[in-house]
Amino acid sequence: MDLKQLFKTPNPIIGVVHLLPLPTAPGWGNNLKAVIDRAEQEATALASGGVDGIIVENFFDAPFTKNQVDPAVVSAMTVVIQRLMQLVTIPLGVNVLRNDAHSALAIATVVKAQFIRVNVLTGVMATDQGLIEGQAHQLLRYRREIGSDVRIFADVLVKHARPLSSPNLTVAVQDTIERGLADAVILSGWATGSPPDLQDLELAKAAAYDTPVLIGSGANWENISTLMQAADGVIVSSSLKRHGRREQTIDPIRVSQFVEAARSSKLQTLKVGDPMGIKDQESGVRS
Repeated sequence: MDLKQLFKTPNPIIGVVHLLPLPTAPGWGNNLKAVIDRAEQEATALASGGVDGIIVENFFDAPFTKNQVDPAVVSAMTVVIQRLMQLVTIPLGVNVLRNDAHSALAIATVVKAQFIRVNVLTGVMATDQGLIEGQAHQLLRYRREIGSDVRIFADVLVKHARPLSSPNLTVAVQDTIERGLADAVILSGWATGSPPDLQDLELAKAAAYDTPVLIGSGANWENISTLMQAADGVIVSSSLKRHGRREQTIDPIRVSQFVEAARSSKLQTLKVGDPMGIKDQESGVRS
């Protein structure tokens, strides 16, 4: 997969919009407009700050179901993401937690988003939702059945989980790509806000060959220059929020600070003639 073709840069910075609780979630406030308003505010802050893509998650729906979410969640996410597609010009992705890849693919296909994130595509993981089994077989066939070209970004040995077996990282990466047919793989730390180990990123990059490897958690403006030495891109959220707290909203100043640090970290590896390694872009917000 060519990240530059999708994001207009070979080393994309992907911000995350954490949706307020949706219908059927314990914290649902019975106000979809409030969910939309906050999502629009955060997407605007991310795009204006210079990120190359955005992924939308039902992050505040915890505790999560391990597989299929309620249809009301799918409906609400579709409405919200459709609004964001009309607001920003950069690529959008979908992650339906904890592992409802089919719903994510359906939403993305309908609203014409470009990619989804799947926490468990292959293998079996022990999580706080119970045992989650990867469903690559069903998902890839479903993508073909509905004629979708949405890309699949898959976590490897995902955070907040432990593998039921004991595969090493190299095998897990190769299985996710070669047997799960992931378009890109994601490596995280042990939990939200925890960065992956640099040596693990290097191992994953070596195992992935030409498949992109993305940092999936724990990146901040202080460590991104180190982490990006061994990765093709980054998905970032918590460190972009006010005071670095997950429950807060996106801070535009933190976004700009992170984007500058991440792009600077790649300067030495970029080709001559593309000095910033990024699209010569205006704001990613529609006027």
